[in-house]
Amino acid sequence: MAQEFISKNSKTIAIDFDGTIVEHEYPKIGKEMLFAFATIKELQKKGHKLILHTYRTGHLLDEAVEYCKKNGVEFYAVNKNYPEEVITEDTPRKLNVDIFIDDRNVGGFLGWSTVWQLLHPEGGDFNHVVKNPEAHNNFNTKKSFFQKLFGK
Repeated sequence: MAQEFISKNSKTIAIDFDGTIVEHEYPKIGKEMLFAFATIKELQKKGHKLILHTYRTGHLLDEAVEYCKKNGVEFYAVNKNYPEEVITEDTPRKLNVDIFIDDRNVGGFLGWSTVWQLLHPEGGDFNHVVKNPEAHNNFNTKKSFFQKLFGK
């Protein structure tokens, strides 16, 4: 895998395949989106854990994974939170990641150069700003009495 280091600013990022890494030609593999593999490789160099998160399954998924490998990208995991995860009927379908890069975002796919500029302006540290932080944390962030008492 191309990940060279893990920094405190590293994130786990899920990346879609069709319409994001390649143009939509499903079930065929479309042409590479402009700067897709170059940007993905740079994200790996920054230490991010990248997960391929795609609708594809079976041999279509195998083809997509192989296509990425031929272009110099191996993902931390594929359609899983981590490589060893065993998928059961109780496994949540949504991945536990910090960011999703997908063409189905509101407004569509931004393009890889924009993705890079949003995440690493000037090529520096991770600098993603959530527009609505309260909505981003959809879980209880208040500490219980015991968490306050014991500092956890």
